[in-house]
Amino acid sequence: MLMERLSAAAYLTKEERKTLLQKNDWKAFWSIIIHWTWIAVAFAGVYWWPNVLSVILALFVLGGKQLACSILMHDTSHHAVFRHKGLNDFVGKWLGAYPVVQDMLRYRPYHWQHHVSVGTAEDPDILLTRGYPTSKASLFRKLFRDLSGQTGIKAFLGTIAVHLGYLEYNLGKKVTRISQKDRTWAAFFKVFFQKLGGPIVANLVLFSILWLLASPYLYLLWIVAYFTTFQFSIRVRSMAEHSMLPDPLDPLRNTRTTYANWLERLLFAPYHVNYHLEHHMLMAVPPYNLPQMHRLLLDRGFYEKGVLEKNYWNILKLAIKA
Repeated sequence: MLMERLSAAAYLTKEERKTLLQKNDWKAFWSIIIHWTWIAVAFAGVYWWPNVLSVILALFVLGGKQLACSILMHDTSHHAVFRHKGLNDFVGKWLGAYPVVQDMLRYRPYHWQHHVSVGTAEDPDILLTRGYPTSKASLFRKLFRDLSGQTGIKAFLGTIAVHLGYLEYNLGKKVTRISQKDRTWAAFFKVFFQKLGGPIVANLVLFSILWLLASPYLYLLWIVAYFTTFQFSIRVRSMAEHSMLPDPLDPLRNTRTTYANWLERLLFAPYHVNYHLEHHMLMAVPPYNLPQMHRLLLDRGFYEKGVLEKNYWNILKLAIKA
């Protein structure tokens, strides 16, 4: 944290940092409206033009927007979206975490540990970013497992096991079992309703809206996207942020910012999460202020040291051994 603050102070004035940290509720609401409008458009496209192409397009859009739900959870866990903490947490839970079966309040301390120990053995997300670059065949197998649902099934079962208290909370593929000795059925059901009540209600609301306005069968798109394209988007996003980097222990060299065109923003970089080095430098900067922060750092020569990539296609090429 000290190194992060020193890095920010070296390139940004106190007044600039203060301005960047200011939250704007209107910008926050607008970005969330765009996020959920894309979801509505994906469902509507299949409802009005049901064919193989519209289904495939919808699955990729929904996978990208499910990633956006995760990023909204991420940003609200930093108290970085709305001015009012209660509104920040409410939106982070009901429009971010719960639709993708996550828990923002449990994610908050977990993710803090990532920022404190990024790139080290203590980083809870380290297993998400290790193992690259790899062979072309290996990368293809990973992406195939994502898009075929194999990764999603494992991730979902692990998530449910975490919520039910069988595994310690972890989103980075680390599995640590919790002893069930002397655990009663009453304790089990208490945990079930506490941890899965929100996700169940949020998904029932989505299902009910689709049923009332169009067709309940559209909800299957949400489920299939969760198990397939969502996992694909997570993988590429994770690689871009913390894989194939020069120095895992240097705060300036263990995180990457990646430029994104409109399609890459749709699939891999919602809420400006692609400005990830900026985020690690000042975690509480609202996502809608990250492009402004990037321009300031770029003009000041920060990226003579910092790691910057021009698109996500290059990330995939970097992930393959030469």
